[in-house]
Amino acid sequence: MRSDQAIIQDRAVDADYAEMSLGERLVFVTRGRKNPVFTTSLGIEDQVLTAALAETVPTVRIVTLETGRLFDETVALIAQTEERYGVSIERFRPDEAKLAAFVDRHGMNGFYESVEARQACCGVSKLEPLARALAGADLWITGLRRGQSGNRSNAPYAQWDGGRGLVKANPLADWDIETIRAYADAHAVPVNPLHARGYPSIGCEPCTRAIKPGEDERAGRWWWENDQKRECGLHVPETGELQTHAAQ
Repeated sequence: MRSDQAIIQDRAVDADYAEMSLGERLVFVTRGRKNPVFTTSLGIEDQVLTAALAETVPTVRIVTLETGRLFDETVALIAQTEERYGVSIERFRPDEAKLAAFVDRHGMNGFYESVEARQACCGVSKLEPLARALAGADLWITGLRRGQSGNRSNAPYAQWDGGRGLVKANPLADWDIETIRAYADAHAVPVNPLHARGYPSIGCEPCTRAIKPGEDERAGRWWWENDQKRECGLHVPETGELQTHAAQ
């Protein structure tokens, strides 16, 4: 049997995948998986994936990271989405002791002070809960897209996440925002009202602003930092670089 690494580096498979519909992609990538997990931030990409999963592969676990600092609109959308699709979205929250330690050291909004403090906050609020959410998973489905930012422009359809020991699938990697919106409209997918207010990428409320004309979709995230490659760490391995290629 070929390894996961070999399969996702097969350019023929990659070409076939490009021709598939979203539903076909999800069926293909989840075939034979024992514990596939989809992580949703409730953004429009993830809402599209939730809708498609509910229709094609409803057995996939859907989880979200409820950091405690999300917009009210995002929190409300969780329950709305569950009711709309008859799914259960598992909430993973920060460890209370670790969160308290961060607040004791940096203060409630200490993430504004430095990149290190912000990364520490993301570590407590997102990375540690993500590790729990993906424990035992053999497939991680994400809404990562090439058009979200220059840092994600080479995102593949699938890659081997060696640090987590699983395949990471990005079924919408090649979809642009217009295609995403068209799908959402055609399928009456519930979307976060913040998108219509200039927030194409939505995270924690203190760390997200509306974007300005000409900015990329993720420019409103951690806007006070100068590093154009800024990420929360969910899609960044230990090397510190965004993992956008299959392991060699």
